[in-house]
Amino acid sequence: MIRIFYGNDRQKAQSAIDKILGDDYEIIEAENIERADMDSIFRGTSLFGETRNILLKNLNENKGCWESFPNYLDTTHKVIIWLLTLDRRSAVYKKIEKTKSIEFKEFKLVEKVNQFLAFDIAKEAFAGRGTKAVKMCEEAEVTDDPYLMMGAIASYATKMLSAGNAKAVRAIKILAKADIDMKSANVDAWSVLKIALLKIGGR
Repeated sequence: MIRIFYGNDRQKAQSAIDKILGDDYEIIEAENIERADMDSIFRGTSLFGETRNILLKNLNENKGCWESFPNYLDTTHKVIIWLLTLDRRSAVYKKIEKTKSIEFKEFKLVEKVNQFLAFDIAKEAFAGRGTKAVKMCEEAEVTDDPYLMMGAIASYATKMLSAGNAKAVRAIKILAKADIDMKSANVDAWSVLKIALLKIGGR
């Protein structure tokens, strides 16, 4: 089966990819292939004749390969095509949208954050109650986006700095490092944020 993953929540997409393909799979960047390589990708066999697990990234950014993709829907390999965006108006999409051998899945970041909750979480951390701040943060995971939550908590810390709060300088340094760590595809953004809250809330 071929799966097409798309959307801006790259962390959740990567997690789904690892769950489906396992620990050992081929990663192919579409920018490094040509039209002639499509046969070997979708129809080539491994040395052991086994079904291959393949992650093909950004195929729709390679015009020639993307246009030829509908010719390979009969592949026997387990393939995930990972796109940042999917143009539903494109000729290729219209050719494959009703194909039963393809599964489409969108991974979209939540585009909102509860500002009041974010500030309440930050207040608990600043008050030295890091554990309670983390518990509140866990409740927010269901409905909010970790990156927007980080931004809102950082905004609170900046306001505290302007107000002369003694904890603000240290808190901003902790949040700045956490913000960098959250951009890594290999970590869970919520976990990074919760660790930062525990550090801020430490006595």
